[in-house]
Amino acid sequence: MSLSHLLTPENIPRPMLRLLPPPRVLACGLRLVSANWQGRVLTGLMNRLVLSTLPPATLHFLERRRLAIEVEDLGLRWVFMGEGPRLQALPVDTTAEATICGRVLDLLLLASQLEDADTLFFQRRLTMTGDTALGLETRNVLDQLPWERLTPGLRITLNHLARFAQAAHDARSK
Repeated sequence: MSLSHLLTPENIPRPMLRLLPPPRVLACGLRLVSANWQGRVLTGLMNRLVLSTLPPATLHFLERRRLAIEVEDLGLRWVFMGEGPRLQALPVDTTAEATICGRVLDLLLLASQLEDADTLFFQRRLTMTGDTALGLETRNVLDQLPWERLTPGLRITLNHLARFAQAAHDARSK
């Protein structure tokens, strides 16, 4: 059996899962890197690994529009703007037209498609403020991402991160 099959949340005892750092601990390390630099790195990854798999007109609705993503339990915020088929990172203090906010666990569950966007918004685990039409279009694009066209490495990484985050959260909660 390979190491990747052994290192799954189901194969790790609950007391060990409790040892995984909670988001507030991760936040300390992440704050050492400027949010503007984080936004540029995140934008580069999204453009290269995700948006490159979509038809060029997919982000047309976001052209010259500002969307913020806030990770409330990490105290992080990034602002993006559409420029053609790509995203551009904006300074973190830029006023956004719409903001999607949630905990890192819920955003990981959304990104990995382990949880449905409608469920996360309906249960208020993710919230949307500002221009709701812009936020809804963004959510619709997320729902329509061609998961099967993303690189296997990205899909596996997102899946493992989300499952470990959920298992650690559950272990700490009980």
